[in-house]
Amino acid sequence: MPNSTTVTEFLLMRFSDVWELRVLHAMLFLMMYVATLLGNLLIVTVTTLAQSLHTPMYFFLRNLSVLDMCYISVTVPKACVIFLLDNRVISMVGCAAQIFLVILFASAELLFLTIMARDRYVAICQPLHYPVIMNPRACVQMTLATVFSGLIYAGVHTGNAFRLSFCHSNVVHQFFCDVPSLLKLSCSDTLSNEIVIFVSVVVIAGGCFIFIIMSYMRIFSAVLKLPTRGERGKVFSTCVPHILVVTVFVVSGITVYMKPTSNSPTTQDMIISAFYSIVPPFLNPIIYSLRNKQIIEAVRTVMSR
Repeated sequence: MPNSTTVTEFLLMRFSDVWELRVLHAMLFLMMYVATLLGNLLIVTVTTLAQSLHTPMYFFLRNLSVLDMCYISVTVPKACVIFLLDNRVISMVGCAAQIFLVILFASAELLFLTIMARDRYVAICQPLHYPVIMNPRACVQMTLATVFSGLIYAGVHTGNAFRLSFCHSNVVHQFFCDVPSLLKLSCSDTLSNEIVIFVSVVVIAGGCFIFIIMSYMRIFSAVLKLPTRGERGKVFSTCVPHILVVTVFVVSGITVYMKPTSNSPTTQDMIISAFYSIVPPFLNPIIYSLRNKQIIEAVRTVMSR
């Protein structure tokens, strides 16, 4: 596209232009999407109806489930459309909305995972102080702070991205709009954008990740002092998958956002993006709930009514 032409819409990318592979990708995305919605909807329903699950831990889990359903809904339905149809166009407004919502839900997800790690740490390492520290008012305040922080964070990055001019190309090398892909298309100076991204990733993503890892290290330290192997195994089997999901989420997100804009986009970038935008919402119901005896018992109780 010539430099004199101003971009008014963007074209999203597929993983492949081969029809059979496009159908396969769409089916895979759709199955993960439906499974994510059903799993998280089950968690929301059970934690709402079961009185035994009206605790801080399940309050945050319910919020995380709502967040996961919203998060995956921003990218997957549109991706399935571009996989199956010839129309890959997304408007400037649609692209801005997608970027805003992806950043909002991704940042809120990370903050909720951090809060949940804190909740587990207090419950295991400071059980006597748990009712005071994780009281209902504090839980609501942390939830509101997470949402407001996500809104501000998303607003800053979206506004900073769309103050740029796009005149080189309108092909976004991604199956959804994200900031790194747009920076590659800009004919403006993107240094300030890259600085803001670097600082926010290091401070927010890095800070949350370190906090989560330290919380679980303290949990493991406390668990090793438990007298029976069964109790230790129960905690380890619960916490290790949590750490793995958080690691996949954070590392894949950092990889995408910290990659130099001068580098050429690849299919590998699209795959990595799926790991922070689709995989965590899909895995969270399995790891946080389907392996949780209290959730399973609550499901049986609710279904027997």
